[in-house]
Amino acid sequence: MPKQIAPLTTVENNEVKTHADLIIYYLLQIGVDYIFGVPGGAIEPLYNAIGRNLRRPKEVQQYSPEKSLLPMRKRSRSERIFPVIARHESGAAYMADGYARETGKLGVCCATTGPGSTNLITGVASAYADRIPMLVITPQTALPNFGRLGLQESSSDAIDVVGMFEHCTRYNSLVSHPNQLEGKLYKALLHAFRLPRGPVHLSIPMDILNTSFKSESEAYQIAHLFRQPKTVDKESYQTLLSVIKKARKKVLFVGGASKDCIDVVIAFAEQTNTPIVTTPSGKGMIDNYHPLYRGVFGFAGHESAYKALRGEEQDLILAVGTSLGELATGGWDKAVLNNRLIHISAMLDDFDRSPMARLHILGDARIIFGSLLKDLLVDNINRGSNHQKKQTPEILSSGAQRRDYTPPALTILRAELLFSNEVPLKPQRVMYELTQRLPANSRYLIDAGNAWAWATHYLMLSSCGLQRTAFGFGAMGWAIGAAIGTAMGCRGEAVVCITGDGSYLMSGQEISVAVAERLPVLFVVLNDQALGMVKHGQRLSGAEAIGYELPPVDFAQIARAQGAQAYTIRTPEDLQQLDFEQIFTPATGPTLLDIYIDPEEVPPMGVRVKTLRGVN
Repeated sequence: MPKQIAPLTTVENNEVKTHADLIIYYLLQIGVDYIFGVPGGAIEPLYNAIGRNLRRPKEVQQYSPEKSLLPMRKRSRSERIFPVIARHESGAAYMADGYARETGKLGVCCATTGPGSTNLITGVASAYADRIPMLVITPQTALPNFGRLGLQESSSDAIDVVGMFEHCTRYNSLVSHPNQLEGKLYKALLHAFRLPRGPVHLSIPMDILNTSFKSESEAYQIAHLFRQPKTVDKESYQTLLSVIKKARKKVLFVGGASKDCIDVVIAFAEQTNTPIVTTPSGKGMIDNYHPLYRGVFGFAGHESAYKALRGEEQDLILAVGTSLGELATGGWDKAVLNNRLIHISAMLDDFDRSPMARLHILGDARIIFGSLLKDLLVDNINRGSNHQKKQTPEILSSGAQRRDYTPPALTILRAELLFSNEVPLKPQRVMYELTQRLPANSRYLIDAGNAWAWATHYLMLSSCGLQRTAFGFGAMGWAIGAAIGTAMGCRGEAVVCITGDGSYLMSGQEISVAVAERLPVLFVVLNDQALGMVKHGQRLSGAEAIGYELPPVDFAQIARAQGAQAYTIRTPEDLQQLDFEQIFTPATGPTLLDIYIDPEEVPPMGVRVKTLRGVN
């Protein structure tokens, strides 16, 4: 039997507990610290419950769940849940996304009925595409008023919000009776963490949120149920082991979903002297200066990565942490998608795009590569191999290579522009300056558009897991909200949002949230007065030059008007004169850099253009 905890109907300060309090209680149990959202009339009962929680004495909330069973990287139970008020509901969803990526906990966002709920959808769809665990709470008008066309009604008789969320959530349900809420909440939380992870949605009528919670009902500790079983198909694993032993030369192809196993994957690469290539989203998982790293394949990739994958002497391509979409495979390039491919994933859905693979391994990648390390080491010992000893000096020498910004194993396009003193500023030089001047543990959130290309190809980091991009859905403005959510999850660490002027015009108002929360987030706006990817895409593909121009905007002045500090950057000297130590002082709040870059500099996006033209 699960351990019972105190009933929620205890009256404190003459306040009766409601079903909204039940939601807060469960979220506290699994370690949630924040709910990102925008208040409104129908969602007010949830905010009332948050307010009651903030007034409760700490000792009333304390109990000790089995922390070792929680799935989150930070396994402490929360004592308070704080509301973070976004300026637009899509921003709230992006913040919940960034918070979940940073902490490993559940991201939670909410909005009111009607347009509040529909404004969430793009952010929720982005989380769905990137498999980010998120709880989305929206209300409905009171049940007796369904179909009466109340203000902002979003029931099935009006604007059907539940129907809209159906295809971008892992679980999606209307709570139509108070007795349903606990069970559906429980089910939603399980689905958020069940593979494939993703957002879940509960639509709860306002009167149900306000209904008191009966005394005979109790909440149970459930966090241990989020733990996923770790399994491996033993028969296919033995086949994999046999194939690897016979292979002459291998290459690892690592995607962004490898974050939970990247240490053992790298250890496997070092033990077997296997080169590593990443997808664009996988780049942030690897020390870019590791001597076995050959760069990015696919969108904004490196020629060294293409050579590593296309070499005729390659026997095997071991793909892990990737679902093999367009950007990861360079528009479904046969350099990856061929019979040399071995696709490793814990999710059957990922195999939809790799029917040509020699072998599919279903199971937990950490167990698979951990087993390979043991079995191959035993095999080497039995054969008297000293292969492991030969590799150690090469691996340990990687630190010396970092004195040069450009990793020697990577082929970088026009690398000389990283050090260019030209004006207007080259975006390559901006990437170089950021990584040279900012703290080594800075988190980088990269927005959709040309920022993707510049960061993927030219931003070189030696720390793993700190470059994050929402490649799945490609929502402009994602990085702005996600940077705020990230900063809420790692207070005291440097967080950088690299965005474009087009994206900032969509979501830039969220900087005022960072002002209100005193978050020292650095917002870097690459200002070329254009929708840059549209402009250069049109030019590269021979399309009509239309619809890409943006008017001149003083982003620094706008940021100052919202309470942030801001600087206009036009030259390399302007960048070098910035005091980044002061910028990242916690009391400073956010800083915006309005960086005027060369609008004619062409980003490395040719692969994307070929795909749009139907060229493979």
